[in-house]
Amino acid sequence: MAKQLNLLSTGQVITTALHTEMQRSYLEYAMSVIVGRALPDVRDGLKPVHRRILYAMHELGLTPDRPFRKCARVVGDVLGKYHPHGDQAVYDALVRLVQEFSSRYPLLAGHGNFGSVDNDPPAAMRYTETRLASISHEGMLTEIGEETVEFVGNFDNSQQEPVVLPAQLPFLLLNGCTGIAVGMATNIPPHNLGEVVDGLIALIDQPDLADEKLFELIPGPDFPTGGEIVGNSGIREAYTTGKGGIVLRGVANLEEIAPTRGSKRRTAIVITELPYQVNKAGWIEKVADLVNQSRLQGISDIRDESDREGMRVVIELKRDTNPQEVLQNLYHQTALQSNFGAILLAIADGQPRQLSLRQLLQEFLNFREETLNRRYSYELGKAQSRLHVVEGLLKALSNIDEVIEILRRAADGSTAKMTLCSRLDLTEVQADAILAMPLRRLTSLEQQNLQREFEELSQQITLLQRLLNDRRELLKALKKDLRSLKRKYSDPRRTKIAEEQKEEQRSRGAEGQRSRGAEEEEKPKSSEPAEEVVLEFTQRGYVRRIQTSGKKSKIENGLHDNDFIIQTELTDTDKELLILTSGGKVYPVRVGDIPATTGRSPRGTPLITTLTTTAQGAQEAVVKRFLLPENLDSTQMILLTKQGRIKRLSLEEFANLTRRGITILKLKDDDELSFTQFANTGKHLILASSGGRLLRFALNDEQLPVMGRTAMGLQAFRLLRNQQMVGCVTVGKDDQLLLVTQEGYAKRLVASQLRAANRGDLGTQALKFASKTDNLAGMVMAIAATEVALVTNKERVVRIPVETVPILGRDVKGESIIQLNRDEKIITVAEVRS
Repeated sequence: MAKQLNLLSTGQVITTALHTEMQRSYLEYAMSVIVGRALPDVRDGLKPVHRRILYAMHELGLTPDRPFRKCARVVGDVLGKYHPHGDQAVYDALVRLVQEFSSRYPLLAGHGNFGSVDNDPPAAMRYTETRLASISHEGMLTEIGEETVEFVGNFDNSQQEPVVLPAQLPFLLLNGCTGIAVGMATNIPPHNLGEVVDGLIALIDQPDLADEKLFELIPGPDFPTGGEIVGNSGIREAYTTGKGGIVLRGVANLEEIAPTRGSKRRTAIVITELPYQVNKAGWIEKVADLVNQSRLQGISDIRDESDREGMRVVIELKRDTNPQEVLQNLYHQTALQSNFGAILLAIADGQPRQLSLRQLLQEFLNFREETLNRRYSYELGKAQSRLHVVEGLLKALSNIDEVIEILRRAADGSTAKMTLCSRLDLTEVQADAILAMPLRRLTSLEQQNLQREFEELSQQITLLQRLLNDRRELLKALKKDLRSLKRKYSDPRRTKIAEEQKEEQRSRGAEGQRSRGAEEEEKPKSSEPAEEVVLEFTQRGYVRRIQTSGKKSKIENGLHDNDFIIQTELTDTDKELLILTSGGKVYPVRVGDIPATTGRSPRGTPLITTLTTTAQGAQEAVVKRFLLPENLDSTQMILLTKQGRIKRLSLEEFANLTRRGITILKLKDDDELSFTQFANTGKHLILASSGGRLLRFALNDEQLPVMGRTAMGLQAFRLLRNQQMVGCVTVGKDDQLLLVTQEGYAKRLVASQLRAANRGDLGTQALKFASKTDNLAGMVMAIAATEVALVTNKERVVRIPVETVPILGRDVKGESIIQLNRDEKIITVAEVRS
């Protein structure tokens, strides 16, 4: 039998009070949970599990341009290398990074079922796929390999993992965070990227910026599910003290339900947005239970009409029921109005701290400045090392005969290395580079390349030294990076902030007040008489409402240098303007609700901001803006997508729209609406592809029948590989076309030169290109005594009189009409309406 160990011998026992040991052990456990599991780091805004997921995916190469990979593979890598916990815990964290209704800016892109706002569970990890989203790849991981952050060993010291990711944006504020630790919790709401970046830049420029100014730039949280914040007192408290209650409401509007046979018209409350993290299915069940228990009166039916286009819960009311009273009861008795308890708690300097908004932003700026210093120091050392080698190679090339003689006489490599160092005054590193230099470096071209590399490295080193030695230059670079990310990833605010005074008036509930159409409160129509106004629409997406009477000289020339007017409409303030987006939806906007343009704001108003919150959040471009003509029954609209699908639609489909808008064209996932035209039967339609092919066919029921708004359309053009549609015009017999290529060649072409064909054909090659890399940029009508504007990818605008472009045949490439810079090409051809 083995000899028993004597663990209780003298010197082996340390007497410790039980309460002391319990206190020490519990504090160690608590700090382990706080730092290593439950609370985010103030620098990159991530908990350890999220950081390990992103880094593991970065190591797997799951970048946005690579195919999706099974989530099970990602979870396995995270468990095996960095996070020795349960696989379900890792998968749950991964799923939340994908969900658009959980994260304001999702850090992962998903393929498959990742759950829903109804609290449906995601599919198992063996079915779903994922990869990094663009914002996380560019904003968190692009600098990870440049010694910008510290690395530590993983749980068994077999791998290295980053202590923090080199985040270029304050993701703690952008996506928020929720976590429960031991004795403390955090609950940070998400925010709008554009507003946060503006706040950061303002703090860089003015470190002592007043809180009032900062709160104007960042007015409040911006939740991914929209909603409406009631008042700003809770926001101010949370931003100044780090803790506060924010009252959040869903968005509701009143609609009239069309009568059916045997019934009369009734009113319904339509819910289009719920507060953040409210389970829609659970909320509907709660309302139904309250109705069955007679705690909610006046409701006859509730149904969920939500689809892929958005949320829509319809609550039908009984006759003679006060809608405002029912709505207030829903606010008070259900989660349609909820309180978001904000706690701005995060790990800062290794300790949990409750921070104000200013402190959160300043902590990130300090971290970002440190990261840039480390990055530029690393790049400087790398550039100096390479410059040292290039200097040695250039010295060897200038003394090539002597180098060859040394190598010829040397007994071995070590001798040659020592001789080179002594005779040419080289370092060992330079000598090694010379000995490893291939013979092709002796050619004249290679010598020129080395000299050019030497000059480029010298310029790079000078720039990096200036950035490292001058903090003002470093902060300029920081602001430049922030503005670049804002241009790429910023989007309109989804959550509205309502003033408390207005909410009190609404709660008192004037019965005649109507709620908003889809996402916003509809402004009551003015009782003032309609005024005649002119609407001017610009290339950069602005609209200017100008009165036809009075002085207009102050605003006539108020456009930006690279902006111009593309459309002008004379109308009245009580008319409706229809806005058609690239997603195939149309929204009405009352002309009187468009802000009047004055001398103080001569550029006008961004047209997209006149739409509802959901429409702005869809990030769809405005394709057409128009007023309905009188003869709706005899005029149709032609809709053409980028991939060549076409549809003819009666304008009667656009009558009597609500603010929620309607879908007039079903699109595939990778397609979008690109061109529209008004048309009458008897005209001809000409379509143009980027390959220079034009297709002309008659507009009649045989070639293009009128379809309903739910139809997807027909194939109009047989597009070749890597081509897309670039133009669509309706023409008469003697009309002319203007064709412009991306490299600046143009010509006019008589429409009758194109043979009449059938819809769906390949088209006629109507343009030859000067180079194989050139493509057709656009096609517009060539109208005498007018100008066209050419917009390049460098945001340069050049106006060209139409009459200066020559009329040429189909087999001619055209003439150069614009001098383009390097890497510059034309992307838009537009008619100018001055």
